Amino acid sequence: METATKPNHIGRKISRIRELRGMKQETLAEELGISQQAVSKIEQSETIEDDKLEQIANVLGVTKEGIENFSDEAVFNIINNTYNNNSSDNSTLISSSVNYQPTFNTVEKIVELYERLVQAEKDKIEYLEKLLKK
Repeated sequence: METATKPNHIGRKISRIRELRGMKQETLAEELGISQQAVSKIEQSETIEDDKLEQIANVLGVTKEGIENFSDEAVFNIINNTYNNNSSDNSTLISSSVNYQPTFNTVEKIVELYERLVQAEKDKIEYLEKLLKK
């Protein structure tokens, strides 16, 4: 009986890791200094040059070997074992196995900070106006 081997499609693995990180192609492209279309082409490529793979791995927060050895089955096994195991060490297992690094949308954070600054200035002006009226 012959077993079918899955092709080692590096581009698909990059795409899957990027999605698991909650990162868009545009964000990855920006970090790499290339266009979104170039990222799309990379994700469709079966092989990628080592230096480019190293750059992508750094942006995704994983090792080059992590990308090369990535498999959906392993991720699902980790998740299943983590949620089926009632030990108190679940968070350590998840973070060490998946190399968890949350991604934040910095533009939204900056907008939120500016909105808070504007509101603080409005409050300050209102307070000073009350002081002047007294």
